[in-house]
Amino acid sequence: MAVKVSLDVVLPVLNEERGLADSVGTLEAFLSRNMEAYAWRIVIADNGSTDATPDVCRDLSAENDRVDFVRLEQRGRGRALQLAWTQSQADVVAYMDLDLSTDLVALPLLVDAIASEGYEIAIGSRLKRGAQVIGRSPKREVISRCYSLIFRTMFLTGFQDAQCGFKAVSRRAVADVVPLVEDTGWFFDTELLVLAEKNGYRVKEVPVKWNDDPDSRVKIVSTAVEDLKGLFRLRFGGLRKARRALAARNSSRSAD
Repeated sequence: MAVKVSLDVVLPVLNEERGLADSVGTLEAFLSRNMEAYAWRIVIADNGSTDATPDVCRDLSAENDRVDFVRLEQRGRGRALQLAWTQSQADVVAYMDLDLSTDLVALPLLVDAIASEGYEIAIGSRLKRGAQVIGRSPKREVISRCYSLIFRTMFLTGFQDAQCGFKAVSRRAVADVVPLVEDTGWFFDTELLVLAEKNGYRVKEVPVKWNDDPDSRVKIVSTAVEDLKGLFRLRFGGLRKARRALAARNSSRSAD
């Protein structure tokens, strides 16, 4: 019998005691029906919750051996993903936002791109042709498209939507690229993608159906400012620094 490709799906959470169990149940049901070809697991990454979220995580893990969790005292989605992914031993790691704004039907496409098509990263996109975006305000749409134009102009990337909370990453990219990402917050996604693509790691962008969450906690203006700071950090030294680190690592591997 062939060994199944292993998959860890990470849910980064912060003070989500109310909706956590329902979202995990929805995700588990989908994985059970549609991802039987993979040895999958759900990992909840709690980054600094102060409500009953840690208790809910422990209960869910105790009730189901395919649900696990990690706990960080410090906040930051990027920090949570970095910890969960680097601790994982899975062949493919993924993550999605807890509100499940992105239709789960696209998840097998992302994972298959890593496991079967030779890509190192696969991302959901709200901007690629074929995507369906429901309920998004004009303000958010304009900001998203302007941000996309800015980073594509600065780095000439092949992908359009860096910040959609729906991604899958290979074990190789986790080992090589994720430790080089300096941002621990929302810019983590963009930094990961720019560093990966500009160092030869193949990225696949998949159009998704996405329903806007009116209760989103993302602060648009402050997040946009931090994203711009991150882009300039990468443009003026950060990308070169990462390239040197990867070159040194590859040289060390060759010597061994």
